[in-house]
Amino acid sequence: MILRTKDALYDQSWQWHLKNSLTNIEELAEALNIKLPDVPTNFPLLVPLPYLNRIKKGDPNDPLLLQILPIGKENMPTQGFLKDPLEEVSQTKSHGIIHKYHGRVLIVATGSCAINCRYCFRRHFPYNEYKLSKKDWREIEEYVTKDPSIKEIILSGGDPLIMTDKRLNEFIGRIKELKQVTHLRVHTRLPIVIPQRVTEDLISWAGETKLRTIFVIHANHANELDDAVGSAILRLRSANVSVLNQSVLLKGINANLKSLVDLSWRLSNLGVIPYYLHLLDKVSGSAHFDVPEELGIQLVDQMTAQLPGYLVPKLVREVPDAPAKVQIRG
Repeated sequence: MILRTKDALYDQSWQWHLKNSLTNIEELAEALNIKLPDVPTNFPLLVPLPYLNRIKKGDPNDPLLLQILPIGKENMPTQGFLKDPLEEVSQTKSHGIIHKYHGRVLIVATGSCAINCRYCFRRHFPYNEYKLSKKDWREIEEYVTKDPSIKEIILSGGDPLIMTDKRLNEFIGRIKELKQVTHLRVHTRLPIVIPQRVTEDLISWAGETKLRTIFVIHANHANELDDAVGSAILRLRSANVSVLNQSVLLKGINANLKSLVDLSWRLSNLGVIPYYLHLLDKVSGSAHFDVPEELGIQLVDQMTAQLPGYLVPKLVREVPDAPAKVQIRG
């Protein structure tokens, strides 16, 4: 049963929303009152109801719909688009650590997400080969301890907030024992797609940890940021959590000045810093989202003319083996 009223959505737990997400194109088409193609794909439809509720009924070009709708173009091979465009598999240790940049390590904490974004650069990542065990955590601790330059641990995935609060508490407890680590960063889309995930228990550990805690959320369009998302972000900030946003420049979704300016203002109104605007990582199945670098530069220059500097995100591209994200503008 699809719950379309806000009250019904608010009354459900985040776990309920995970279990009741839409995975069927026919149900999606019925919910939105539009005709949609049923396309064979190895990266299935997955959209939770709070996110679905923000998609405009009857609009096949809605920018939120286009982020999650499988289409035939995904199955067309495109030169230069690869299954592992950032060469992460070769850089991932057996215990799920990706150590690309000086001073921080990323841990692939889980392979699950609450939503399948069609442009996801890890849509082909072999998560089953990197499931974290207690033995892996011991190896992670040893790895970090041997490199005193590591000051920050980044939890990513998948989406680390897919884990229960109890499991997250265990993770954070292990990280806090690493005396050299002062910063914890959490890369997550869950506060956007299921804002109910920001529970009192989550706020409790985030507010009590001695680590400087930063949540990097992921919104691409202002329409993703409704009042429920705003409340979730406010709860995070009340726990002294810094909240940054990273977005992806996507053809047909936000590759225009109005969308980008509206997003920056909406984020700022919620107390979120517009941090990064990524050029697309060229993963197989995403070529129809690609935006030329020249247009990205032009758009950021136009944003700079219209916005205060703190609302202009850095235009960046990730390049395999580079010592940091390559900053193009901002």
